[in-house]
Amino acid sequence: MVQRLTDAERARLAADLPEWRMVEGRDAIARSFRFKDFTEAWGFMSRVALLAEKHDHHPEWSNVWNRVEILLTTHDAGGLSERDLALARAIDALLRPA
Repeated sequence: MVQRLTDAERARLAADLPEWRMVEGRDAIARSFRFKDFTEAWGFMSRVALLAEKHDHHPEWSNVWNRVEILLTTHDAGGLSERDLALARAIDALLRPA
């Protein structure tokens, strides 16, 4: 079974994943993304979908035109786990220049 993050792991969240924020009222992290247009946003979502399958961990997300909102939590653990952090890091890596 997947374990929730420890207090020490949670304390490092802001330094490890500075673009992600804690979600009020949920044990989850979220990030907002903006792109040039819908096509660019949709392409990003397609790449995230492939990552999610590879990680066997799937985000809660939404898309409106050029905006994508992603929320990560591990339902099996009842909150944040290393699975969320690993997927957040992989998502962030998609945005780094090659």
